[in-house]
Amino acid sequence: MKAVHFGAGNIGRGFVGLLLHEGGYELVFSDVAGTLVDAINATDSYTVHEAGPGGVDRGVTGYRALNSAEDPDAVADEVATADVVTCAVGPTVLRFIAPAIVAGLTRRDAALGPLKVMACENAIGATDQLRGEIEKAAGDDAVELLARAVFANTAVDRIVPAQPAAGGVDVTVEPYFEWAIERGPFGDDLPNIPGAHFVDDLGPFIERKLFTVNTGHAATAYFGAQAGIERISDVLSDPSIAARVGAALEETSAMLSAVHGLDPADLTAYRATILDRFRNPELVDTVQRVGRQPLRKLSRHERFIGPAAQAAEHGIPTAALVAAVGATLAFDDPEDEQSVELQRMLRSDDANALTATVTGLEPQHPLFAAVRDVFAARMREASSG
Repeated sequence: MKAVHFGAGNIGRGFVGLLLHEGGYELVFSDVAGTLVDAINATDSYTVHEAGPGGVDRGVTGYRALNSAEDPDAVADEVATADVVTCAVGPTVLRFIAPAIVAGLTRRDAALGPLKVMACENAIGATDQLRGEIEKAAGDDAVELLARAVFANTAVDRIVPAQPAAGGVDVTVEPYFEWAIERGPFGDDLPNIPGAHFVDDLGPFIERKLFTVNTGHAATAYFGAQAGIERISDVLSDPSIAARVGAALEETSAMLSAVHGLDPADLTAYRATILDRFRNPELVDTVQRVGRQPLRKLSRHERFIGPAAQAAEHGIPTAALVAAVGATLAFDDPEDEQSVELQRMLRSDDANALTATVTGLEPQHPLFAAVRDVFAARMREASSG
């Protein structure tokens, strides 16, 4: 069996690639970073270090890497004969990998059976988004080519911090992970991925993960940055910040219970597990890394606006999530392009327009006024500064 994985970064090697290897797949990484591709090809094994209680070292072998920028034909050939294609490239990059998958499907022998495609991104419906990009790239041949693949959405969860400079292609991760995958598209032909679990309805799993893990991680980063704390693991030692992050997650849990019928007691235990993961001192991670790309994280279906909007629609309090939005607006990192752009935008004088532009909320939405008020407050600070 063979798997092609787009994105040979830390998540690709330390999570998706590791589990595919443990499932018996030959691994082919595809990436545009030539230095990384060369480094992977210079080794015949790498180690995934699990840092924290219960963590072990896991070895990965049987892989190679291709530079998709320099040799797209080689990538297409690998896709054409693969059993599985996965990716961890970021939602905005999906359109750039779609042409390689189209080229591979074009060359695929029908006797091989359908290619199993799964996008492993921190986004709702990422595989659907990738399928849409493939359809666009395929043009008139879309119907024929899409019939040669099956597409399943997934929810992935593993914290992979910034890596030590001298770490080579080894990866340090937390011991905990979760990979939930839609069962339906595969029928009885499930991919062999140890540790993954296949579910009939992925929606609750995606939103539980995104609006607890990602919301909590981002809130920890932004409140920590405001307090001048550098490491994620240190932020929740401040009782006032821990209370604010906890309050935001209580609001998301109330929404998840109302919308998806998830058990409140289970959600309470899940929140506690998540917050303990953030406190892991062996994961050396920074508020700057976790907080990067604040504009994306303030968008309509992302970490704060996504759960807060649904909560407001159900009459559930949102004050703690709105406070996290305020902390996000204060995130000022000159090394992060989106942070610089956000601070520039906050020097505007139209809070209504800026709120709508950044968050995607309509002025008549029940969340809009509260979010606009924190935008207006930050805009006043930016103007006076």
